[in-house]
Amino acid sequence: MPTNGDFIQRHAEAVTLKNKVTALHIISDKQAKVSVVITDEIINDVRTLIAYVKFTKNPFLKWFRFIKAFKKVYMKIQPIDVIHVNRIYPLGVFAWYLKYYRNKPFIVSEHWTGFLKKRGASISRLEKWVSKKIVKSATYVCPVSQNLADSMKELGLNGKYKVVPNVVDTNLFVPKINKRDQFTLLHVSNMIDEHKNIHNILKVASELKKRIPDFKFIFIGEDSTKYKEKVAALSLQNTVELLPQIKHADVAAHMQKADVFVLFSNYENLPCVILESFSCGLPVISSNVGGISEFFPSNFGYLVPSQNNNKLLETLIRFYESKTDYNSIHMHEYVRDNFSEAVICDIFSSCYTDALKG
Repeated sequence: MPTNGDFIQRHAEAVTLKNKVTALHIISDKQAKVSVVITDEIINDVRTLIAYVKFTKNPFLKWFRFIKAFKKVYMKIQPIDVIHVNRIYPLGVFAWYLKYYRNKPFIVSEHWTGFLKKRGASISRLEKWVSKKIVKSATYVCPVSQNLADSMKELGLNGKYKVVPNVVDTNLFVPKINKRDQFTLLHVSNMIDEHKNIHNILKVASELKKRIPDFKFIFIGEDSTKYKEKVAALSLQNTVELLPQIKHADVAAHMQKADVFVLFSNYENLPCVILESFSCGLPVISSNVGGISEFFPSNFGYLVPSQNNNKLLETLIRFYESKTDYNSIHMHEYVRDNFSEAVICDIFSSCYTDALKG
């Protein structure tokens, strides 16, 4: 996936403002011909090492190869003061090991929707047991929302929690005054229906067309063309535009031209796209799930119940008819003051200092 770990990379880039950062990623690769291949490059001032491990369905052999890969990469990045883990399991196991056998403190960032209340039952006993040990040993556990923190605690993952939200490039995502003549709605996501509820958004768009005949709805995301048949079945070919995954700068350009951003997910933590929309002065209509409401000022758009198509339709019509003048500068300043690289860097740097104090 082109955006695999994108939010993690953005956190790492923010932290480089005050810290020397090396990013490590280990991943199975079905194309690999040898057991481990390591790449080493500088990406936006972050030294990035990726270990591609030869794919296997054997879990024991997979762990053996991951351990082998970790040892090789670890030798390339010493010395280390503090470890910052993204995703508790499985790579948190290595941080856990390094704390007790190399005296290296660590913190954990967590973004995974699998820890949410609706999805936590699917976690295996082994993963839950190991995750509990890792969380307990971390100096801080930093979920992106309080909702995620509460869900993790309900699963028995007890530790010292500190909410650190996602980061936004507020130099890239900036307001633009000029809007399109045509009413334009925008959706950006991974386009996975079970998560992002794309089919129901399209159904609502079909109903909206009966009330607002002239509008454009742009969907951006990986493999978006898989919804072509659904678009045709709803007679939305001239209304809906399906675009593939695009560069971050191009996403910002679309946000600057749109009238409203629409997200109707079944579950979420804290989507970067909502914060990026705010940073562009773009109001948002979103389902009220996960931690979204924690960082959603009341005058920045609307929150609707999840899976309630009628409510989403009503809200879109109300938004269109109200023609409210949203204060784009105020929206951008809110994001700059709470989610910019400088702000997130300061929060994490404080966590690192506490970790080093022991």
